[in-house]
Amino acid sequence: MTSTFADVFTEMAVLLLVAAVVGAIGVRLRQPLIVAFIAVGILVGPSVFGWVSANDQVDLLAKLGIALLLFVVGLKLDLHIIRSMGPVALATGLGQVFFTSVVGYFIAIALGMTPVTALYVAVALTFSSTIIIVKLLSDKREVDALHGRIAIGFLIVQDIVVVLVMIGLTALGEAGDTVGLGKEALAVLIKGGLFIIFIGLLMRYVLTPLLHQLARSPELLVLFAIAWAVALGAAGGHLGFSKEVGAFLAGVSLASTPYREVIGARLVSLRDFLLLFFFIDLGAGLDLAMLGTQVVPAILLSLFVLIGNPLIVMVILGAMGYRKRTGFLAGLTVAQISEFSLILGALGLSLGHIDAATMGLITLVGLITISASTYMILYSHPLYEKISPWLGVFERKRAYREEDQNTQESEYDVILFGLGRFGTRIARELRQRGHRVLGVDFDPELVHRQEGHGYTVRYGDAEDPEFLITLPLKKAKWVLSSLRETPVNLALLHGLREQGYRGQIAVTAHFSQNIEQLKKAGADKVLIPYADAAAEAVDNLFDTTPSLK
Repeated sequence: MTSTFADVFTEMAVLLLVAAVVGAIGVRLRQPLIVAFIAVGILVGPSVFGWVSANDQVDLLAKLGIALLLFVVGLKLDLHIIRSMGPVALATGLGQVFFTSVVGYFIAIALGMTPVTALYVAVALTFSSTIIIVKLLSDKREVDALHGRIAIGFLIVQDIVVVLVMIGLTALGEAGDTVGLGKEALAVLIKGGLFIIFIGLLMRYVLTPLLHQLARSPELLVLFAIAWAVALGAAGGHLGFSKEVGAFLAGVSLASTPYREVIGARLVSLRDFLLLFFFIDLGAGLDLAMLGTQVVPAILLSLFVLIGNPLIVMVILGAMGYRKRTGFLAGLTVAQISEFSLILGALGLSLGHIDAATMGLITLVGLITISASTYMILYSHPLYEKISPWLGVFERKRAYREEDQNTQESEYDVILFGLGRFGTRIARELRQRGHRVLGVDFDPELVHRQEGHGYTVRYGDAEDPEFLITLPLKKAKWVLSSLRETPVNLALLHGLREQGYRGQIAVTAHFSQNIEQLKKAGADKVLIPYADAAAEAVDNLFDTTPSLK
């Protein structure tokens, strides 16, 4: 159906109104917005009301949102982080794809599928949605956490693998032999290498001085960033990669510039708005008519994705020397299948390799796992607290990848959790006043930066009671947390009391309504950074300005 401009405008207005209403209902019912927006897509799509016919426009806006999402992720990953996370991302990504494919294949065979159909289903189960996971991690502010960086790394590896798989299937479908496949693979490798070299040269000689000029106008700087993200996304698509990979590389190319924080901050609202259309487009693309006969196999395969995929990641990360908490939180990010899985199924259907019933099965697994895993990731920390006693099998006795930097038992006046800007300033002020400080953080990058600054720092998790056992708590007068997440501080308070700590405890909160909750849990003092700083500023003002006394 061809829509006039007026029709498209009206449809967009209806779409946004429905999304606002359903989203408000979802928030009221404490449901994730992602699930609400997918439900909007199902309602307005052809499976239910069929209100929206401007599919091309919605799809375009969805693609722009995806490009900006991956671009913003790339902005956070400078070359040092890529070098440090590369090996674990590669090992975890390829390992999870291999083991999920093998196990999924035998499950599909046991369900009575033919070998070719079982292969398609198994491969579809291996790929997780980079877009959904990054959105959830961004909302939880966990993109920069260790498990967030590992997850993003192996999700990018998955994206590259799925592109290669689809190229191979297309080549086999067109050429009918392995010669076409080999030529396609070689062409992709050559073009990929040249593409990365081209971006590297631009990073070295062009982008930084160009941004210096553009930064004179903040609006122009943001416009260039959007154009750069979309342009490299389009280039990636034309070269045989996914648009996501191109947009991600565009972000990486600007990650080492001094303007990445400004660009990222200004793009967040636009990114979130455009991603609305991605989730709606995803829901509208679900064909509910094909799903009825596939409920039982879909449930079995969904359970494998929701439980089996995280277990595979936990085994791999545990074997590589990471703690069970890192493995669990990173593993939850693969507890769903991707929009790429649906694209892969559609490709197999067009090539005649699978039938419509199999496509319906993949679609239903996608709907179940995307919805369920959204809740699992949003409530990952409470979930971990409940099942952590049974996860010890996934952790080595010596988790050397996250081992403390200093194992010597020493005495400290203050043990400080959180080495961000607020925590670092507290540590500096304490040291200037003669206190012995032990700093602890869950981010290895922050730990590395603070080494050599005149006090001991360790890598550790405030929520891990097993880590608290290793701390020199007996002589410490204060345990102080500059972390502002209330669940983390509640877990820390509980763990300290379990260890019999008798000193003073101070924690940090975002909002005043959390003060009583934290004090009831055992906090002796609750810091609210902005309020405390404002009070101190006024005190200083009256102390130093005679006319105001």
